[in-house]
Amino acid sequence: MEQGQGGRIPPDHPRFRSLVVRERLARCAAEGVVSLEGLTAHGRGEAFDYLLGEKTTASALEAEKAAAALLLAAGRPVISVNGNTAALCAKQVARLQEACRARVEVNLFHRTPERMEKVTCLLERQGATVERGEAERLLPLSHDRGLCLRQGIYAADVVLVPLEDGDRCQALRDMGKTVIAIDINPLSRTARAASLTIVDELTRALPHITRFCRELGMDEAAALARSYDNRAFLRGALEEMKERLSHALD
Repeated sequence: MEQGQGGRIPPDHPRFRSLVVRERLARCAAEGVVSLEGLTAHGRGEAFDYLLGEKTTASALEAEKAAAALLLAAGRPVISVNGNTAALCAKQVARLQEACRARVEVNLFHRTPERMEKVTCLLERQGATVERGEAERLLPLSHDRGLCLRQGIYAADVVLVPLEDGDRCQALRDMGKTVIAIDINPLSRTARAASLTIVDELTRALPHITRFCRELGMDEAAALARSYDNRAFLRGALEEMKERLSHALD
């Protein structure tokens, strides 16, 4: 059984997976990897996951395949990682990096040198190679998400931004970059601003993208990278939520 602050979480608990994730985030918040604001953001995401039935929908799986195609077809793909992503998916980030040969850069809204180092070290312990160096304000944003590395996010042509905020997503698009967002809220600024939006829970989405990176051939990836329809992915997520809500009391 998983050990939590309040005791062990039995595997047969109907909310086992969700409770394990919450415990992991709470521990990482105590360690300084996750900000307290990040805990609030996770709770908001869980609410939307209920509307999806806590599963990967057909449209999300298609979006994850398209994301893999974009990463494989990219010249300089970069995976941008924040505290929540590192806390929940450090190993999955490392596996995706290996599968698509992307660079990994830590980018935080609540940024301190100590927290940057903690997130970076967590990723490195799980096998990721993380870009290090002197960050500069290279994105047109007044807050600390505007800080990035020249050899990382600034030079990227495709950026995967799990758990993103909308203004940086829009700034990256305005710079001509292709932005892949993992955002379980299809109505968010991020979901609407991204080039490709994956409406799925992070710990489900990353393994799917990694699998598709390993399965797709380069010709198929190049063709899919040119032909996906992001509006169709967003419509699919909204239709799934609408359908579940319409039968909520059945």
